[in-house]
Amino acid sequence: MASKGSPREKPQQIADELRRLIVSGELTDGDLLGRESDLVARFGVSRPSLREALRILEAQGLISVQRGVLGGIFVRHPDEQATARTAALMLLARNVSLADVFVARSHLEPLAARRVADLDTRLAAVAELEALIAEQEAVMGDAGAFARVNAEFHQRLLALAGNQTLAIVAEMLTDIVARSVAAAQDRGVAGSLANRRRSVRSQRRLVELIVACDGPGAQEHWRSHMVALGKLAPSARAEAVVDLIDDY
Repeated sequence: MASKGSPREKPQQIADELRRLIVSGELTDGDLLGRESDLVARFGVSRPSLREALRILEAQGLISVQRGVLGGIFVRHPDEQATARTAALMLLARNVSLADVFVARSHLEPLAARRVADLDTRLAAVAELEALIAEQEAVMGDAGAFARVNAEFHQRLLALAGNQTLAIVAEMLTDIVARSVAAAQDRGVAGSLANRRRSVRSQRRLVELIVACDGPGAQEHWRSHMVALGKLAPSARAEAVVDLIDDY
């Protein structure tokens, strides 16, 4: 399949075609596209043109290039980590603080809580949230493990609301927040056991409101929870997103 257009356009055309196959689902995560020589023949282009196309896709997190006898070009589907890194770079360019990220999340999650409470499938959502609450209780004494499950609770609450756009935005914010908490713990700044217990009690209250189909109550309760969480967050007040870039 030969590419048309000027030599300068060929790398972009190849990247566009491969990107379409990846995001459409025709190629799945981990699929082997082939070796460099295979793709040169497939597209009828020079190695420099192909390598430029691969650089475009690699920068977008859509492929990985592995060298060696068993190497090749492999498909990578976009994930929350790649998305979060892109978001973090954008926030860095605008000198955005972590406090600003916490505020954004505090606006989104109460809306999601209300949406979940209004769903016909809310009891299935409740079962999933209760399982995550139980996991947090099981690791209550381990600040790091608790933080990981706690971040998953926040992420699942947003995902269960059923809006894909909201879920994708939430993945970015939750990942950045989770990394800020982990960075604080690495510096020996961990939330207290009392605060972890308080967080779980608040989650249980949210679940009760969802079960009762009380959307406004769930939204208001979780708004208060997120405001309190933002005040307690160990690294949100003074740091910038730049401090987390190297963690991705």
